[in-house]
Amino acid sequence: MLSVVVPIYNEAENLIPLFEDLTDALLGLREPWEIVFVDDGSGDESPRLLRELATKDEKIKVLTLRRNFGQTAATMAGIDHASGDVVVVMDGDGQNDPAEIPALLDKLAEGYDVVSGWRRERCDANGRVWLSRIANRLISHISGVRLHDYGCSLKAYRKEILHSVRLYGEMHRFIPIYASWQGARVAEIPVHHRPRSAGRSKYGFERIFKVVLDLMVVQFLGRYETKPIYIFGGFGLLCWGLAALSTGYAFYRKFFEDVSFILTPLPLFSLMAFMTGTLSILMGLLAELVVRTYYESQQKAPYAIKTALNLDAGS
Repeated sequence: MLSVVVPIYNEAENLIPLFEDLTDALLGLREPWEIVFVDDGSGDESPRLLRELATKDEKIKVLTLRRNFGQTAATMAGIDHASGDVVVVMDGDGQNDPAEIPALLDKLAEGYDVVSGWRRERCDANGRVWLSRIANRLISHISGVRLHDYGCSLKAYRKEILHSVRLYGEMHRFIPIYASWQGARVAEIPVHHRPRSAGRSKYGFERIFKVVLDLMVVQFLGRYETKPIYIFGGFGLLCWGLAALSTGYAFYRKFFEDVSFILTPLPLFSLMAFMTGTLSILMGLLAELVVRTYYESQQKAPYAIKTALNLDAGS
């Protein structure tokens, strides 16, 4: 079964045309489907329109959030309540073309777990396009997952690879990274990008700073989620090393160059470096306790199994 998840925030003017395009694209598919609309606290006519669509067709699910939680939270809500084995996520502004869904599914059928859209010919302002290209190259370089367009919301996922993915902040664009780190096969195909016909964009240039900060979180979680002592302890040991070198140099100047301790900032620097290193190591130990509590209290495993054979053979 196919589930199409569409977060909606103040898109009343685009909602009906998007729904018509979606149904036209989905009616040509052989597998059963559903559309999960998530109203992310809209203040226009979107909630009323969504209720009308849901009453006319039982294939239309509508989730209404209590307030505007953001696109990531709305996307996660739709994924959690999707019934399909395959989940397609797209924007509600009409710029993602639903006619591209069959192409995403065909690529998924080749054995991939995630298929991401690539807006090769974007219908956005030039400044936004160039900034997006820079951000995409930065994300690809840091994460190791090479995609041309992380910002394209039109993506297809196998539901099984989304079970261990929990999203916060503005991290919906990084799902392919999380999935790849779990061993998923990720592909990318060019998709048609349409100009916005009504309403206004919900994205501003401040999103760039959010992306950079979110990328730092993703990189930290990817490398040190189950071993935070490595980064905190590593920094702590570095500070201790600097403290030892500074102290040694201060004594060298004292005994060989007759420079008094009070005439150099080295003792103060040594003390600050030692204290910073000690606090960093203690933070790492505390983080290790938090990680173990998190995994053991929820009976979560720090690994993901793809297949298993003959596990019950010896019972």
